Amino acid sequence: MAIRLVALDMDGTLLDSNKNLPPDFMDWVKTHPAIKTVIASGRQYYTLVKDFIPIKDQLIYVAENGGIVFEQDSVIYLNEMQKTDIKDCLDIIDRTSGTTPVICGAKSAYMRPAEKHILREIEMYYDHLQQTPDLYEAALQDIVVKIAIFVDQKMAESAMGHFTDVAGHLSTVLSGDSWIDIANQTVNKGVAVAAIQQKYDISPEESMAFGDYLNDTELLQACAESYCMANGHPGLKTLAKHIADSNDNNGVMKILQQING
Repeated sequence: MAIRLVALDMDGTLLDSNKNLPPDFMDWVKTHPAIKTVIASGRQYYTLVKDFIPIKDQLIYVAENGGIVFEQDSVIYLNEMQKTDIKDCLDIIDRTSGTTPVICGAKSAYMRPAEKHILREIEMYYDHLQQTPDLYEAALQDIVVKIAIFVDQKMAESAMGHFTDVAGHLSTVLSGDSWIDIANQTVNKGVAVAAIQQKYDISPEESMAFGDYLNDTELLQACAESYCMANGHPGLKTLAKHIADSNDNNGVMKILQQING
């Protein structure tokens, strides 16, 4: 069956360790207009778009780990957090040392003033970013789809234990060695890709996905042709149908170049 949709995680997957795109990726997108190319990332939409200006409107963007989907600057899907949940999560985060919360809204991301090295790390992922002492007030003024938590010293995995009290209808996901994401339990990259599949009448068997970390689990499950990168998390490798070469060895493009269409 022909591939009609390709969904790609960014960090650790499409991007190399220096955060560079494969040099032939944009040309591949241009020469495969019949394939819906989906960028599926924990990053903010406004940050993602900056990397793809020449082909911006030829891509679909699953941003904030599936909390919101943009196509040609329009929102085609979103999953909003309740304001009371945001307040409860902020209370837990504020009791956990070494953590910096980022409120991820449709219009912007919001954080409290922080040390320079923390700000640098967060700015890498959030182009639209406002600093404010009152995060909850900022949340009231926007549609919030996710709370991202930056954990200093790359201690995200060990910090996960502090979030066992998060409400059961929310999910807490490890999305990198320095990041934890909290969103509605119904939010993930796979649900967002399923919404795109439904919109364009594309089956999972016609879909291919690439990822490297645990927040890509549902993304790979939504697509019959699933690839974990060689540099990926061992837990993701066990559920992927295939293993692709590493992100630093152009693993994604080695597979995409084999696709006809």
